[in-house]
Amino acid sequence: MSETTRRAQRRAPAGIARHGKLRRPRAWTTVLKIVAASLTVVLVSGAALAGLELWRLQSSIKTVTLVGETEGPPPALGSFEGGFNLLVVGSDKCEDPGGCAGRGSAELNDVTILLHVSQDQTHAVAVSFPRDLVVPIPPCPAPSGGNYPSMSGQPINVTLSYGGLPCTVLTLESLTGLDIQFAGLVTFYGVASLATAVGGVTVCVDGPINDRYAGLFLPSAGEYELQGHDALAFLRSRHGVGDGSDLGRISSQQVYMSSLVRTLKNDGVLNDLGKLYNIANVAANHMTLSEGLSNVNTMVAMAQVLKNLPLERVMFVQYPGVTGQDGLYLGKVAPVKSVADQLFAKIRADEPFTVAAGNTGIGSTLNPNAPEPTVDPSPSASADAPVLEPGQVIAGLKGQSAADHTCSKAN
Repeated sequence: MSETTRRAQRRAPAGIARHGKLRRPRAWTTVLKIVAASLTVVLVSGAALAGLELWRLQSSIKTVTLVGETEGPPPALGSFEGGFNLLVVGSDKCEDPGGCAGRGSAELNDVTILLHVSQDQTHAVAVSFPRDLVVPIPPCPAPSGGNYPSMSGQPINVTLSYGGLPCTVLTLESLTGLDIQFAGLVTFYGVASLATAVGGVTVCVDGPINDRYAGLFLPSAGEYELQGHDALAFLRSRHGVGDGSDLGRISSQQVYMSSLVRTLKNDGVLNDLGKLYNIANVAANHMTLSEGLSNVNTMVAMAQVLKNLPLERVMFVQYPGVTGQDGLYLGKVAPVKSVADQLFAKIRADEPFTVAAGNTGIGSTLNPNAPEPTVDPSPSASADAPVLEPGQVIAGLKGQSAADHTCSKAN
């Protein structure tokens, strides 16, 4: 065993293993496309893909090896011991043969979301990182061998072009202190196709939105069911929501993601074989996955964990950041270290937490017409399940739970 392998194995926390390239069918990895809009959603859908004609999709799957991935046995089918961390990156790569106006050739991570599931599998949190967040970037592997040098401070969205998905994973591991076992990369077309595959996602806005940059036009306040390009435009809209910053865009995206989770859990999507097969096709054509996600047992087991979480135990938060700073952070997002330290101390300790009431972010607000709370159908939300406290409020942290009904703030 090499020293590199020994270091990687020592680094992994109890109950979690990195699984490298395994000689098993990779068709189940297709379900991860769901994570493009919401990390939780991907895994929830995975359990329902059994019996589909996934063998047709195997030849389309693209994989990448993360730094430190090692050979290892998958979990037993239907059981996943402990928690896990999964990174989903949304790429802005142009997929139009005719080119994309206003975009250069560099492939940037337009969306970066890290999902953490607690070791006792009672709660999960998805952390969105602003694309302009300035962070240190560690040495990243070069395709030709060796490493690219580290950089003291760069926007996090350059990591994909600098060293690919493994570089984004290494940067997030360094920033958060978490070991990331799984990762997936999704394209713009995949995000648009996913919304159509699930039958549309309903979003709420508190006023008209006219964002010509993203191509989003919603004429008045109210609810809209979005599919295809409209769904992608909603997720990409920055000028049309909040204060026009990426921080406002993140909280608006969480309006969409929480609705997507509710749609998948409550509207029969997981029991509709046609929709599930459409989701699988989207994933096969528009995602690149780390090798550890290519094992069927791993995917099914992870899906079983997340599908049983009640909506109020799934949190969407944004990495604490602020704009308007000088120097290195001019025109970018500076981290708010005091709040970030509290957030990741809670995550690393697997302690639940929440945000202050109504602190959803500058791009969203609570929906005044939200329906009355209903009983979550998840098995873990049954009368026999233990009552879980919501956890400590982290002052200054912005976000919401999947159970919260919110509206995007029109700019």
